[in-house]
Amino acid sequence: MKILVIGSGAREHAIVHSLAQEAPASGPHELHAAPGNPGIAELATLHAVDTLDGAAVTALARSLGAKLVIVGPEAPLVAGVADAVKQAGIAVFGPSADAARLEGSKAFAKEVMAAAEVPTAMAHVCSTVDQVADALDAFGPPYVVKDDGLAAGKGVVVTNDRLEALDHARACFANPDRGGDPRVVIEEFLDGPEVSLFCISDGETVVPLAPAQDFKRAFDADAGPNTGGMGAYSPLPWAPAGLVDQVVARVAQPTIDEMKARGIPFAGVLYVGLALTSRGTRVIEFNARFGDPETQVVLSRLQTPLSALLLAAATGVLADLPKLRWADSAAVTVVVAANGYPANVKYGDPVTGITEADRVDGAHVLHAGTAINDDGELVSAGGRVLSVVGVGEDLAEARRRAYAGVDLIVLPGSHHRTDIARAAAASQSAGPVR
Repeated sequence: MKILVIGSGAREHAIVHSLAQEAPASGPHELHAAPGNPGIAELATLHAVDTLDGAAVTALARSLGAKLVIVGPEAPLVAGVADAVKQAGIAVFGPSADAARLEGSKAFAKEVMAAAEVPTAMAHVCSTVDQVADALDAFGPPYVVKDDGLAAGKGVVVTNDRLEALDHARACFANPDRGGDPRVVIEEFLDGPEVSLFCISDGETVVPLAPAQDFKRAFDADAGPNTGGMGAYSPLPWAPAGLVDQVVARVAQPTIDEMKARGIPFAGVLYVGLALTSRGTRVIEFNARFGDPETQVVLSRLQTPLSALLLAAATGVLADLPKLRWADSAAVTVVVAANGYPANVKYGDPVTGITEADRVDGAHVLHAGTAINDDGELVSAGGRVLSVVGVGEDLAEARRRAYAGVDLIVLPGSHHRTDIARAAAASQSAGPVR
């Protein structure tokens, strides 16, 4: 099958990597990516395209004869790229622009959750600094301030400092990309561990993937500023029994049903960010695409062909797909970040050691922010540069393999967390993992 993947990060590299591992009876897939990255280029043919231009993406898909287009990032989805591809009669995995508002607007997501009776944090939608101040005082610390629009995973501040919370709200209001009606959402703080669950839907049926946990703070022991994610692992040996079924029944399916009832069916992946609080499971946020870095570990454990799953969702036949198959293994990914990330990021530093890291048994390297310079050298081109994935019989083995790969990567001034999945690996009981 000819497949076109839209995007350029580690999430898209993970998708392409999984597709490349499949062995259909008809032979390997013909993989294309736009714009892709140097790591994806080893597995797929790259194409230059404006990923926010639905007409351009559609024209590329037509010229390639693509049977499936997979839209990775949130910005093209909100821009309506999936709509354009679908209107051209090409199967596309990714929600419409209207449906992608579940991520594009925190306020809209809260409205849908309320209508669907989905358990989530109490919240106030604010349009002025005075409203923000009142909401902060109503909830008290820790303060949770969310940009209402897309912010590449960095629009949330959680702090005990009221002034910092107000400053973040002011910055959101001042963002020129927000147009004439900027808003922020102030939420109550949710305690307890966080869980990420990807739910695949064709607009009616919901199929959950394996849960994962990511690490947002920049440094060990959850210190430092929020990032797009510094690592992740799956499965979660500490998760309560029946968690996935509960989330599908109380969160994902009611949300998909509510979206259908509104005439804006959601077909794609509904990313459900959860907090397991002392008062029960609560939704932190929805995203309209696979999350990074959780995708790297979840897809590493999926044995059902990813192409079959995504094509079934894109063509409305998800209910006919056999039950998903999962490896009895664990996966850990560790992000190697550039000098200065997430603040003043330094670009253009040489990156070496990837070939050696890929040779580590059970490990592979995914590119997130890399480029080829004028001298033909691989260099850093983003804040999160690489994602090193380790797969093993349990989390301890997966960690060893991931960090063995990280140790072989050379990027001047880079940093990474050393505690990804450490606590979970230490507490994991012996036996098969699911």
